[in-house]
Amino acid sequence: MYNAINSNGNGERGQHWEAQLRKGCLEMAILASLWQSRLYGLEVLRALSEKSQLEIAEGTLYPILSRLKAEGLLQSEWVEAEAGHPRKYYWLTPAGRRRAREMAEAWTAFSTNLSALMQPILGVKQR
Repeated sequence: MYNAINSNGNGERGQHWEAQLRKGCLEMAILASLWQSRLYGLEVLRALSEKSQLEIAEGTLYPILSRLKAEGLLQSEWVEAEAGHPRKYYWLTPAGRRRAREMAEAWTAFSTNLSALMQPILGVKQR
C-alpha cells in the first residue's frame, strides 16, 4: 500500500505530483511548439516557457528532440547564422503532425473530463 504521508506528517506528497504531470506533457508540448513553424532549440525552450510556463533545461530538451527525430516525428537541419554559430532547426514531419493532433485530441478529452471531476473541489456549481 502506498503511504501518502511525507516527512512532515501532513499527508501531502509535496510537489512531486506536479513535476510528474509536467514531465508527462513534455513530448506533447514540444510537438505543439513546432506546429506553426520551424524552430531551433532555444526557440523551443522560449516557446515552452512563454506559452505554457514549462521551464526545462537544455539537457532535457535535446535528448527528447533527438528521440522524436529518431521516431520520424521531426526533421532537422543545420542553418548558418549571419552572426554567431549555426543553429539546428526542427520541424514536424507528416507523422509528427498526426501525432501532435492525436495527442492534442486525447489531452483535450482527458482534461475536460478531469476538470468536471474537479469542479466540486474548486467550488464550481455543476449544471
